[in-house]
Amino acid sequence: MEHFFATSPRGLEKLLTDELAEAGAKSVRDVHGGAEFVGDWAVCYRANLYSRMATRILWRLSSAPYRKEKGEDDIYRQALAIPWEDYFSVGATFRAQTTASRSPVKSVDFVTLRVKDAVCDRFREVTGQRPDVDTKAPDIRIQIYLSARDCVIYLDTSGAPLWQRGLRHANVEAPLKENLAAGILRLSGWHPGIPLFDPMCGSGTFALEAACIALNRAPGLERVRFGFESLKTFQPEIWQEIRRTALNGVKEVGFLDIWASDLDPRAVRATRKNLADAGLEGAVKVAAGDFLEANPPSENPGILVANPPYGERVGESAALAEFYPAMGAVLKRRFSGWTAAIFTADQNFPKLLRLSPRRKTPLFNGALECRLYEIEMVAGSNRRSAMRGDIELSVNKATVK
Repeated sequence: MEHFFATSPRGLEKLLTDELAEAGAKSVRDVHGGAEFVGDWAVCYRANLYSRMATRILWRLSSAPYRKEKGEDDIYRQALAIPWEDYFSVGATFRAQTTASRSPVKSVDFVTLRVKDAVCDRFREVTGQRPDVDTKAPDIRIQIYLSARDCVIYLDTSGAPLWQRGLRHANVEAPLKENLAAGILRLSGWHPGIPLFDPMCGSGTFALEAACIALNRAPGLERVRFGFESLKTFQPEIWQEIRRTALNGVKEVGFLDIWASDLDPRAVRATRKNLADAGLEGAVKVAAGDFLEANPPSENPGILVANPPYGERVGESAALAEFYPAMGAVLKRRFSGWTAAIFTADQNFPKLLRLSPRRKTPLFNGALECRLYEIEMVAGSNRRSAMRGDIELSVNKATVK
């Protein structure tokens, strides 16, 4: 049994722990920015392949305290004591990276350099040779984390970040990462069988992620390689069986009650291309359209999920101050019975929308603090039959995309 740490976007830690437990992890505990767990290598492989929330799965090699005055020397000795030659070959390239929280060390870059030196010195001591450093596309990634008193050294078993599914090749401005999109879908209450509509689809991240969930397509199936495949601990027979099981569980593509649209023709083209490249062209209906003129795409109520423009991204504060109330009017008049899940960094959004969310969940898009607002459009007097007339909206549609 090994000790691991899975990183994730902040706000998704609880969802991540559920996934890890499903993968067979033991002693799962959510912490800030991820979750700790214990498991064998099969658990590590399944977590990398199946987790929709994780960014990386890190294998903990060493944890030790360091002194404030001699921290760099202590960390060097800690790294030198690790039997790196047991974990990867001298012919593999590597890189080290350090992150810190409230650490007293003067330079995290110097800590990274000292760990790199320790790895090379250890290999020279044992093999007479040293591995090469590759900062762009290394075979091995070493992650150092410094708290106020302790240094933890990990090996990254993922390689490229797990949100890189290998499906989205065409992008438009400010796309959401796939693991954040998956978390938003889960938090919204959506699951396969419920109609889903993204009226501001961008490059189609929500639609792609939802289609893969509905078809039981593991998020790591399209990745060329994982970091654990470069480790000496790699067990290819176990990995191939896990991957074979995932492939056998994928469902046949058919229409999935998922709709996507966007006012920007470039976004529509990008979404269609990404779906086609992923073999999901028939799973999602994509159209060009202005949300302010949209009607529900399904007779049955569902989930409307959206990442609308906000001032930090497009700098259109005045236009958005007009757009948000118009958006709220459309939701009230046309989407009776639906649940709207709106993700934004704009703290004024609910006030401008003029609708009261039943729940707001703090989430982080990288370093940017955002909220997921869930709004129930209660069925009742707002019947769709009474909403067919034109809505007079004083908004410059050309400036809000």
